[in-house]
Amino acid sequence: MADLRIDGRKKVKTLKADFKKAFGASLRVYTTAACKTPANDDATLASLMAKSGAKGGEATFGSNLRVGNFEKKLGEMFGIGVQVANPANTKLSDNDITLAAAGKE
Repeated sequence: MADLRIDGRKKVKTLKADFKKAFGASLRVYTTAACKTPANDDATLASLMAKSGAKGGEATFGSNLRVGNFEKKLGEMFGIGVQVANPANTKLSDNDITLAAAGKE
């Protein structure tokens, strides 16, 4: 089982790469929880969080977590929107499957 550790110092491009390595799925990161504008790859999560007023922090996520819960938790912690997609990044994953299953779609 792979784990993913996230904190505010992490850059968006590093988060995407670490997510892909840990779970095999793709991660789309947005500047707000509404998922309208893609985040700049060189931005840190803390810089995105500052605009939203979110609390931040540090968390570790396991592969058995459901996609919908992961997306919700990152929105609450960092004030950003994320969407889990299949490994080819061509379609979004169902919210009811695990992160591990998303990497096998």
